[in-house]
Amino acid sequence: MTFVVTESCIKCKYTDCVDVCPVDAFREGENMLVIDPDECIDCAVCVPECPVNAIFAEEDVPTDQRDFIAQNAELAGKWPIITRLKPALPDADHWATVKDKRALLERSPPSDGKPEAVAGADSTAQGTRCD
Repeated sequence: MTFVVTESCIKCKYTDCVDVCPVDAFREGENMLVIDPDECIDCAVCVPECPVNAIFAEEDVPTDQRDFIAQNAELAGKWPIITRLKPALPDADHWATVKDKRALLERSPPSDGKPEAVAGADSTAQGTRCD
């Protein structure tokens, strides 16, 4: 079993859940977070932290949200790891109450220019420049 981030997260991207994750299972997209099913240890500490109730145990994902199980797994392999609390998206409070946001999901990594790490990337390959 794993936990799954669903549609409610789209255009909100609150990161309270990230802050409590003991294994860094969250991945960050442009306007949503996902959970890497290979990293999640099923501890459930993230669930009560989500202010928009977007996180469910895999077996409890609502029927109309079941496609997010596969999307979390797919996007977790493409998006960078997020391990720290960040500000929510600017209009998050507005989008928190909006339904039917699937079409607004941006499948790209965050464009803030500061990815923490890419899942599966070798961190030793990153060099530093000294002038």
